[in-house]
Amino acid sequence: MKYKITLALGLLFLVSCGKDQQNTPQKTSKETKVETTKKKNKPEVKTVVVDANGVANVTITSNDGMRFDVRKINVSSGQKVRVTLTHTGKLDKRIMGHNVVFLKNGVKPSAFAVKAAAARDNDYIPEETTEVIAHTKMIGGGETTIIEFIAPEAGTYNYICSFPGHYAMMKGKLIVE
Repeated sequence: MKYKITLALGLLFLVSCGKDQQNTPQKTSKETKVETTKKKNKPEVKTVVVDANGVANVTITSNDGMRFDVRKINVSSGQKVRVTLTHTGKLDKRIMGHNVVFLKNGVKPSAFAVKAAAARDNDYIPEETTEVIAHTKMIGGGETTIIEFIAPEAGTYNYICSFPGHYAMMKGKLIVE
């Protein structure tokens, strides 16, 4: 009789231990789901719409999560480019401002960002810089700004947000063919 009670208690113990192990995979699957969601939000190549006048139009959306929704823009050399930047977040530009700065060929984004961080009074664009092709103004949540420029010679150019600390996550390539 003692043997049966001991066996029953042992089985009960094993079953209760197994239940704890079932909870662990559930936590893991939730973490995997979050990672999958993050991958779905990964910026992509955005189609450039060329209007009847040959102007390449592209809209870049930014947010309070420090992300551009565009990583790559393809245009032709000498083509007029119109970039619309929209900040869909809610935070003010002094806290979470965004802009788009197209850097000349050979300019390192990290080096430019260090200089830009010191140019607070000029919307984080160093005064009298020769390293920029074009840039938007700094905007906050709910704002939109538009710039136009002529695409430079063929090559691959970096673009970033020059607000302090943003360049590492908010960046992309302008590919001119």
